[in-house]
Amino acid sequence: MSFIDLNTAVGHSFGIDVDGIVIKGITEISGLKWEQDVIDLKMNTPDGKYVHNKLPGRPKPADITVTRGLTSDNSFEKWVETSHFGQMSEARKGASVIIFDYEGNEVKRYNLTNAWPKSLEIGAMKAGDTSVLTEKLVISCEEITPG
Repeated sequence: MSFIDLNTAVGHSFGIDVDGIVIKGITEISGLKWEQDVIDLKMNTPDGKYVHNKLPGRPKPADITVTRGLTSDNSFEKWVETSHFGQMSEARKGASVIIFDYEGNEVKRYNLTNAWPKSLEIGAMKAGDTSVLTEKLVISCEEITPG
């Protein structure tokens, strides 16, 4: 099967939707991948030949890293606090990574099941530096599905 989709998405604008609240202004999203374990099956056949097969194993959800410029919005910090204090029933949320086109229309969505914040990191601060301070939120989830 081959086809050409001329409406290919570009890395223009992203957002993250956490329980219906869309956070835009995301500068980078990484770690959005599907992966599964590989089971190595090594055995000898009845005629004595050595066989090495690879079988699909359990799915392994990835950790998603969301980076944005540091602002006065503390929604990431509040979310991290709930998981750090062990309030996992509050911390686990339905979330989606959203890709927007240049007009702000949604192009693609990736749903994260039972997402919760694993860590929050503030970028390096250097005196006299003119670069934007960032915050990186690492989100752990149980499953990623295209939406």
